[in-house]
Amino acid sequence: MGEKLILSTLPKTWIFDLDGTVLKHNGYKLNGKDTILAGAVEFLRDLPAEDKIVIFTSRTDEYRQMTLSFLEESGIRFDEILFNMPMGERIVVNDRKPSGINMSVAVNMDRDKFEMPDIIRET
Repeated sequence: MGEKLILSTLPKTWIFDLDGTVLKHNGYKLNGKDTILAGAVEFLRDLPAEDKIVIFTSRTDEYRQMTLSFLEESGIRFDEILFNMPMGERIVVNDRKPSGINMSVAVNMDRDKFEMPDIIRET
């Protein structure tokens, strides 16, 4: 990717879409099973323990138990998962600290390629 993401050393909330970002897009429908994208498990595992991971998905309740079982069996770390989310854009609105730290960041990846920018943590 070649980009750098400069972040504070504060604990973070990471928000991930599921299909096309962590798992192959619609793999569970196309192939009858989910497929983890290369690098996703390792990235999530390596996040600091105090960071929280929230997953959004447009998957309906029909796929809830199958999805939760797959994530658990695959060792995909997360704290919360929200199903039935709209298929449109995910919009994060947050404030800016008086110190100048922007409290929201967006990373857009090409579908089915888990490529995070290099993360630099600054104080």
